[in-house]
Amino acid sequence: MSDAPDRYDTIIIGAGLSGLAAGIRLAYYDKRVCVLDRHNAVGGLNSFYRLRGVNHDVGLHAVTNWRPPGTKKGPLSKLLRQLRLSWEDFDLAPQVGSAVDFDGCRLKFTNDPTLLEAEVAERFPSQADGFRGLIEAVDAADPFDLSPEEVMARDVIGRHVDDPLLVDMLLCPILYYGSATPHDVEWRQFVILFRALYQEGFGRPRPGVRPIMRVLVRQFRSLGGKLKLKHGVASIDTDGSGRAHGVTLDDGTKLVADNVLSSAGSHETNRLVESEPPDADLYPAGQLSFVETIALLDRPPADYGHHETIVFFNRGDRFHYEGPETPIDPRSGVICVPNNYQYADPTPLEDGRVRITALADPDFWMTADEETYAAAKKRAHEELTDVVCDIVPDYRPYVTDIDTFTPRTVKKFTGHVNGCVYGSPKKLRDGRTHVDNLYVCGTDQGYLGIVGAMLSGVSVANMHLLK
Repeated sequence: MSDAPDRYDTIIIGAGLSGLAAGIRLAYYDKRVCVLDRHNAVGGLNSFYRLRGVNHDVGLHAVTNWRPPGTKKGPLSKLLRQLRLSWEDFDLAPQVGSAVDFDGCRLKFTNDPTLLEAEVAERFPSQADGFRGLIEAVDAADPFDLSPEEVMARDVIGRHVDDPLLVDMLLCPILYYGSATPHDVEWRQFVILFRALYQEGFGRPRPGVRPIMRVLVRQFRSLGGKLKLKHGVASIDTDGSGRAHGVTLDDGTKLVADNVLSSAGSHETNRLVESEPPDADLYPAGQLSFVETIALLDRPPADYGHHETIVFFNRGDRFHYEGPETPIDPRSGVICVPNNYQYADPTPLEDGRVRITALADPDFWMTADEETYAAAKKRAHEELTDVVCDIVPDYRPYVTDIDTFTPRTVKKFTGHVNGCVYGSPKKLRDGRTHVDNLYVCGTDQGYLGIVGAMLSGVSVANMHLLK
């Protein structure tokens, strides 16, 4: 790759998973690529931080789409081929086992999809045939169909499964791990997530997200790609014909490129462009965000009887997936235990830990003064812990430290309006925007999860930037 520090074939906004994957794909074909990020660390929504001497992942609960090393088919295998990486580069350990718990009604699932089918047949015998029909519909679907027509998942599920409790239990993990829409998710996204969570499963690198990010950065740089951290984009520049031709950085520096690819979110990307979109509703802002509280423990959770990897829970008559009117909604959420994977190294992780995620009200967390904010974080941790310790073994006697992050934290480190984790409810499936030569990748293309985010960057590179 020739050295052209101010002019590139493609400038990529955001050094997260999708942006770096796109950069690798382009650089492999000798494109001049520059990845920009406002922050001093890569990762975006799947970043990491160090607090009081301990490493923490921000987004990573699990790498979905897990498959045994050497598998020839599936999203993870495809991704590794596209990025010229090996199975050892990610070194994923499979989960021990997870569950959906609705007031004591439990469905267990692992990376063997036959377990969930057996669980449904045992607990919902009248729904067994319908659930198998739903699996057939998922298997037959094309989740990458670029049609603008949208069909909601509840409508399709209802043709096969008519028990409201089972419908909510199946949707709970899928909504928590990928839906920007209250109560529901578009059918194609449901298919992607159903396959990723229930038919393929969860894996995790023993050290967390860091080795994945290191591999991506190393691969990108080895191919000649330019990575510029602490280089925030103030605007996306267009020429007289309305075509994107570069960016202006926060310090006024201009970089020129034939194409601009943004992983910053469609709404956030549109705010960087001077021209108005033809449809005012084309890039709606995301509204759903979360609070997550992390408890460090003085022992592995298995030592006090907690063996599950992830538990998705709900308390109450129905499952409410929507922005709450209170700082948090403790009625439902996710309990994640990074210790409970089948790591090849039997040595326990340096800390036991439990991570709890729940829906949050972005307005409260964005506007609270510092004293109110700190007190609310403490209350959120206590309230969620009280709920969770009625679902899994009580870990409170073993807690050595806690930390909590909020929609304000997400917005600070990603730039996403409202601290929205899953972006805009309207997805741009082909990656195109109203501006020529400006594309989006990542969550707002409709690809979901760790592997999905990277495949999004690869797919946009293949579709638009390598022709």
